[in-house]
Amino acid sequence: MTIDRQSLGFGSGEKAVYAADPWASRGRLLPEDGSLTRSEFQRDRDRIVHATAFRRLKHKTQVFISPDGDHFRTRLTHTVEVAQIARALARALKLDEDLAEGVALVHDFGHTPFGHTGEDALDEVLKPYGGFDHNAQSLRIVTKLERRYADFDGLNLTWESLEGLVKHNGPLLTPQGEGTKGPVPQPIRDYNALHDLDLASFASLEAQVAAISDDIAYNTHDIDDGLRAGYLTFDMLEEVPFLAGLMREVRDRYPHLEPSRFTHEITRRQITRMVEDVISFTQENLSQVRPSSCADVRGCGQVIANFSAEMAETDRLIKKLLFSHIYRHPEIMRIREGAAQIVADLFQAYMRDPSLMRSHYWVEHIVGLSEAARARHVGDYLAGMTDSYAVRVHGELFDRTPDLR
Repeated sequence: MTIDRQSLGFGSGEKAVYAADPWASRGRLLPEDGSLTRSEFQRDRDRIVHATAFRRLKHKTQVFISPDGDHFRTRLTHTVEVAQIARALARALKLDEDLAEGVALVHDFGHTPFGHTGEDALDEVLKPYGGFDHNAQSLRIVTKLERRYADFDGLNLTWESLEGLVKHNGPLLTPQGEGTKGPVPQPIRDYNALHDLDLASFASLEAQVAAISDDIAYNTHDIDDGLRAGYLTFDMLEEVPFLAGLMREVRDRYPHLEPSRFTHEITRRQITRMVEDVISFTQENLSQVRPSSCADVRGCGQVIANFSAEMAETDRLIKKLLFSHIYRHPEIMRIREGAAQIVADLFQAYMRDPSLMRSHYWVEHIVGLSEAARARHVGDYLAGMTDSYAVRVHGELFDRTPDLR
């Protein structure tokens, strides 16, 4: 692997011609006066950090339900780690760091309580009404559900931040207008009709580095958390040649290291190697595509910021390891079943009696809605819950609440 260090943007402040330009933004749905002290992407990043949805991530599951301990990642700590990696990649590649960080910070806003378990459960109960998708929910939050500003609902983010949120994992439509991964969720289609996000193009490089940073972060911290929880052992890590090599490297240098430091030395090397791989492979792609603008990045027909083929295979093997030993572990599956039951029970309870929702706003605004609109309204309310709040409310409404410990 070779990195062209002369072209890296460490500390220079200089941006590449293909970086997103905050001074040439496509703007906001509702025009606003500019700031004297911050770029448009800085303003987006700051609005995201101050959002209620950002604070709620503190008490939402990443993998391990919060009662498992204070040292396991939550959705918030995961988000911060993704943002740190995204900013580092953006700086190295001379991109707009604020846009990359903002997309990373907002990418999980739409997650429900109990992580992907809650999302699956909410999608199931909402299937007759269009289903549930956490990415689409993130868009609903920043364009509609946040209620902070006097002049508008949502955060009124720039086109580039919204594009990055929606398309950081690639285009949603083919050039022929068909969904690339099935039908485009209705909330995204609804917003796109008002503010065209160009769903058939790729996103900016800033959004692409946020997406690959998500993979790097959770591949690493799920190993760390899995070892701490006892679902993984060092022997299990030997299943992945890349991880086996890192362990040999650490043992050779530090033969008597205690397990906690040994784990950290493995994971810090894992992040470094993956970040360096992305930088090197992205530079290779850039030298071939030779984009002269952000528009060229969107229209080139491929992901530019990505793993090399070798690291992509390592990524696949790590995910396989995590699925077999953690995500599908019988104890995790038991907890997931209970969490799904909590979400389904609460949805049915609120549909039967909306007055049970503990907010004047949510109760008042459900009056007169059609059944489908009422279901989406209840889904919005449920998706905003934290793990702890969902468990507590379920305990107050039902005789028995599943044990998530």
